[in-house]
Amino acid sequence: MSPPRVVLGVAGGIAAYKAVEVLRGLAESGHEVTVVPTEAALNFVGVATWSALSARPVATSLWTNPNEVSHVKLGQEADCVVVAPATADLLARATHGIANDLLTNVLLTARCPIVLAPAMHTEMWQHPATQSNVATLRSRGVIVLEPATGRLTGADVGPGRLPEPAAIIAAVQDVLRRTPTGDLAGRRVVVSAGGTREAWDPVRFIGNISSGRQGVELARTAVSRGAQVTLVAAHLAVEPPAGVTVRSVSSAAQLLEAMLTAAVGADAVVMAAAVADFRPEVTVTSKIKKLDQPADLNLKLTATVDVLAELVRRRAGDLPVLVGFAAETAVDATELSELGHHKLARKGCDLLVVNEVGRQVVFGAEENEVTILGHEGTSVQVPRATKAAISDAVWDAVVHEWKRT
Repeated sequence: MSPPRVVLGVAGGIAAYKAVEVLRGLAESGHEVTVVPTEAALNFVGVATWSALSARPVATSLWTNPNEVSHVKLGQEADCVVVAPATADLLARATHGIANDLLTNVLLTARCPIVLAPAMHTEMWQHPATQSNVATLRSRGVIVLEPATGRLTGADVGPGRLPEPAAIIAAVQDVLRRTPTGDLAGRRVVVSAGGTREAWDPVRFIGNISSGRQGVELARTAVSRGAQVTLVAAHLAVEPPAGVTVRSVSSAAQLLEAMLTAAVGADAVVMAAAVADFRPEVTVTSKIKKLDQPADLNLKLTATVDVLAELVRRRAGDLPVLVGFAAETAVDATELSELGHHKLARKGCDLLVVNEVGRQVVFGAEENEVTILGHEGTSVQVPRATKAAISDAVWDAVVHEWKRT
């Protein structure tokens, strides 16, 4: 089998030096990479660097070897085109079909997935023109990653920083590993991940051992299928993927507030976070010292807010598809199914993803097996698979819900 063919476009921004690491990572992981830098990009990183690391000729001009028709051939033969960094200028030209250099010609001729990793100053990213261009590109099925927030050129700090090279590489590999459907293109989805914590003094809390891995994979998969993703993260043990907007929370109450805000105008909301069911009735502001307490410390607990039930109760407007997760202990498959159906009816969500815990450890594991229950009696069994594959099955079920309504 021939290696995946990737065109790495590089626009003229200071973050072009980070594209060197993107190239190195893709090449070392077995991809055949052709670099197409713009003329401005060559002011930051020269042809010799790109050629040495890719072990291939670098395509820089429409007028180099015109008999090969590179501006058409590169786009037609690529399995994926990724542009990192994608400047405000590049986004504008790509949106309006302006093909005044080799890279924009490749973007017009490509019939494979396109991934754009923006990098620019905050004001440029937030400008209405840029945001309109991004929305248009996403509606066409182009995957436009959300930029990271951090140090920019000079002393500026804010959104607009190029995502880390490893995260861009992961996004490209995720796109290449599945047959592109674009079925989430133009959709806005919200995913929660991780485990909430309920403090009872400044250094102790009640929580759970959720790593957030399944929620992160759900977010990553949604990005690769074309969605605009907000990830509400509660104490993740894994890094969030490139291309998502992250909202960090700690407690169940904070999670509910963030989810209600993010859910406004969303097409789907997936509650994959593990919410602590109880919290201390009283939280103290100074550390409870062992020597100051009797041998047995009695901690009075009260129930936390039911985030999924509240989302169901408060949803309005176009009614986004609501997906819940249920980790249950059961003696056998029959009891697990009964518990899942009872919880689905009680919560009132559209879909419930049920998995067993206890006999088979799933928190933090690379694989899982689940059953996806629908509110109309549907049931889809997903046998043991990677959490990325399970994520695809969940989004397939969401797409089915959209089509049904």
